[in-house]
Amino acid sequence: MFIDPGSPWQNGWIESFNGRLRDELLNSWRFDSLLEAQVITEDWRTDYNTARPHSAHGELSPAEFALQWTTTHQSQAA
Repeated sequence: MFIDPGSPWQNGWIESFNGRLRDELLNSWRFDSLLEAQVITEDWRTDYNTARPHSAHGELSPAEFALQWTTTHQSQAA
């Protein structure tokens, strides 16, 4: 199911991600080949998903958040 044109509030999370991807990557690079686009995009994706802080995680990186969550929930189960 598609959102209505001009209605970003129907899927705010993905609209926010798309804007960030465009601002931080796509508008900053001129790719000379498909391979170059794949490598640079993969580097950006890896950084986004592991190293950079996210407000939804209390400004922790996803890796830090996962470690904190695992530590907290393992100690509750013990």
